[in-house]
Amino acid sequence: MTEYTPKERLYRALRKQPVDRMPSACFTQTATVEQMEACGAHWPEAHEDAEKMATLAEAGHTVIGFEAVRVPFDITAEAELFGCGIKAGDHKQQPSVIKHSVKNLEDLDKIRDYSLDEGRVSKVLEAVKILSEKYGKELPIIGSMIGPFSLAQHINGDAWFGNLFTGEPIVAELLDFCADFNVAYAKAMVENGADTLAIIDPTASYELIGGEFYEKFALPYQKRLVDAMKELDVASVLHICGNTTNGLAIMEKTGVEGISVDQRVDIATAKGNVENTLIIGNLDPVATLWNGTPETVAEESKKVLDAGVGLLAPGCGIVSMTPTANLQKMVECTINYKY
Repeated sequence: MTEYTPKERLYRALRKQPVDRMPSACFTQTATVEQMEACGAHWPEAHEDAEKMATLAEAGHTVIGFEAVRVPFDITAEAELFGCGIKAGDHKQQPSVIKHSVKNLEDLDKIRDYSLDEGRVSKVLEAVKILSEKYGKELPIIGSMIGPFSLAQHINGDAWFGNLFTGEPIVAELLDFCADFNVAYAKAMVENGADTLAIIDPTASYELIGGEFYEKFALPYQKRLVDAMKELDVASVLHICGNTTNGLAIMEKTGVEGISVDQRVDIATAKGNVENTLIIGNLDPVATLWNGTPETVAEESKKVLDAGVGLLAPGCGIVSMTPTANLQKMVECTINYKY
């Protein structure tokens, strides 16, 4: 069989085309303190400086061995663009949203006039371009963003779920706004060199909102983003936290090429709940990757691979204190596996 470049291999694997072996990529947060020390680019500066962001993302390849590079490392830059208050992260902790910006339709009108040339989203786009110019011919360039449902919740805050249940007008308006932003942001990533999109939509979890609400308030808006990427021949991977087992069939309706599942999902069951989508995951990022040893990583990797996972990866974002040796063992198990 032909031996593919990492870029070709991931392209084909996500579309379920024949490949020589399993690709090694991570669609969730990749940075660790040990990588920061190895490359000299650290949080929190690497969240805000494009050169440092690219350098730290590159370490996922040069230090760990992932056959792809991915930015950014958090899911707050989008909310920050729209006026939300952000608690700055530190050397080990990512930033988080602590204040919301939209209570009503009048507030929404105030944030409609935004620019992708402003704020941290502009730095992410710049980092994508830096990485693409250096690695784009050989490695997949993964651009990541928060999904429309979770972005709407970030912007609307604690009132969001209540507004869903009571059918407030702000819900549809804000979801439309967020989905349109996601599409524009994703297209800008592609223009800057991204060839794969990771959509992180944690509060759209089946455990939180159930199938009926997911189908009504998450699916159409995620699908709008995925459809836009299909027109550009860019594969999309959707990651939603929690036990999404019973929601996988609905999530597949988005049209994504891959669904990243967390450690609470049984891989064999997940495979049976989708028809065409590649199931990605799902090593426990805490018990196995952070607190385990290379030996336990190998044991758990074998279980996930034997269950038939489409691509071995963490079940959620990598914990910043995860040892390099554990991640390298996961990569080793991945690249030694042939379908």
